[in-house]
Amino acid sequence: MTTHLTTPYSAETTADEIASGLDLTGQRMIVTGGASGIGAETATSLARTGAEVILAVRDVEAGDRVAAQITEATGNKQVLVAPLDLADQASVGSFVSGWNGPLHVLVNNAGLMAAPLMRTPEGWEMQFATNHLGHFALATGLHRALASAGGARVVSVSSSAHLRSGIVFDDIHFRQREYEPWAAYGQSKTANVLFAVEGTKRWADDGIFINALMPGAIRTRLQRYVSDEELDRMRAATGSRLPSWKTPQQGAATSVLLAVSPLLTGIGGEYFEDCNEALPNVPGTRRGVAAHALDPAAAARLWQVSTEHLTA
Repeated sequence: MTTHLTTPYSAETTADEIASGLDLTGQRMIVTGGASGIGAETATSLARTGAEVILAVRDVEAGDRVAAQITEATGNKQVLVAPLDLADQASVGSFVSGWNGPLHVLVNNAGLMAAPLMRTPEGWEMQFATNHLGHFALATGLHRALASAGGARVVSVSSSAHLRSGIVFDDIHFRQREYEPWAAYGQSKTANVLFAVEGTKRWADDGIFINALMPGAIRTRLQRYVSDEELDRMRAATGSRLPSWKTPQQGAATSVLLAVSPLLTGIGGEYFEDCNEALPNVPGTRRGVAAHALDPAAAARLWQVSTEHLTA
């Protein structure tokens, strides 16, 4: 019988509570999308551990402002900013080539939600390109740095939206099927979980463990393409009660748990929600993890397809 990891924490736990008492001075950590939302909260709590924290962001000016705020709040002067546009493979390549030395934690946090149809110069659908392929290129490009850290962790921020769609391998980029923003988002969020499954299988021997998570309902810039009316309509359609919004600090807690908690040492390839490993999804509910997101065959296929995207 499979056992599921449970912790003393819950949906109400804050990221600062997870990080409290940890001294990770000398460790180096990257948070993509660290200039806003739960990314900024994640970076703040990680900075409280004494680690060097790099905000990898598209908007460097915003990153600089947030880095200054984090330093003021935590006293940690090793909060740095680096440019990174996950939808631009040249930008990812530049970031990777500029990295030197070990990397202890990579938090793949940045994301695009329910956006209208947009494509990269390669013709890739923008949500899949940003949420998955950009982070895949970043993590694989930094593999040597992660391996040299001796026990690195990669955190893959997914969503309960992964329940909406597996990977449609025959038409990932909506070239034949009609584009639907939530289906595209759901597919990209499933990819975030499958990346943790296959990445851990491939990299555990290098001391690298990858886990995915659902942060919860937090109102941030991630939902800039989604109106309040749309969110209410979606909740009504599921027949669920309106969930209470988490604070950004509560929303960042599961990310910080996977990034630094001793409870997660040597654990990888799993999906977490509310600071605990998720149970299998019960059809008709919005909790738990879908079988298609943990499918090892799909995970292996996605890794191969992603590699082909980046080397084409």
